[in-house]
Amino acid sequence: MKEFRKEYGKKSLDESQVLRDPMAQFKSWFDEAKEADLNEPNKVVLSTANAAGRVSSRIVLLKEMTTHGLVIYSNYQSQKAQDMAENPSVSLLFFWEELERQVRVEGQAQKISRERSQGYFDSRPRGSRLGAWTSPQSQRIESRQDLEKMFQATIEKFEGIEDIPVPDFWGGYEITPDRWEFWQGGENRLHDRIAYLQEDNSWKIHRLAP
Repeated sequence: MKEFRKEYGKKSLDESQVLRDPMAQFKSWFDEAKEADLNEPNKVVLSTANAAGRVSSRIVLLKEMTTHGLVIYSNYQSQKAQDMAENPSVSLLFFWEELERQVRVEGQAQKISRERSQGYFDSRPRGSRLGAWTSPQSQRIESRQDLEKMFQATIEKFEGIEDIPVPDFWGGYEITPDRWEFWQGGENRLHDRIAYLQEDNSWKIHRLAP
């Protein structure tokens, strides 16, 4: 795989450059990713683990940033939801290749209120709302044709209904971070890694070796 080797070094990152609040630092980097016109800068790898410690990862989309954390949405019957019910500790990994940047987040996931979930659900395209009602996410199904039949049945169920309620089995999670790491690619593999660790109800900033 040596043919894929590349050098980094577009930018650097120093403790003196970062903001004291990791959420503010993340928002700053996220805004730069948006301004760079990256494809879906809000895509993120979510890793969960069940009670037995078996880890599972998948790409999801970040939908909200609050003063407390980061919000994603999911079917509550999915594998990730089952994992988070057993073990709320999760990690998120953002990778913005064009900017040679990664952000790692570790924290605790908790369901948000049904009212907040309904508010986001209402903003989705109608097809996406119907899809949420249709899919028994992570469950075995016999065929694509069966899924399409279920979708058609959902279309008929809500025909003429504009205000579709959020399903009881679908909604959001707010992930409250207790650790952040900002990674900037550097020359000679001497990458910059700045970590924020929560200690005594405040954030302590440390440089980590690459």
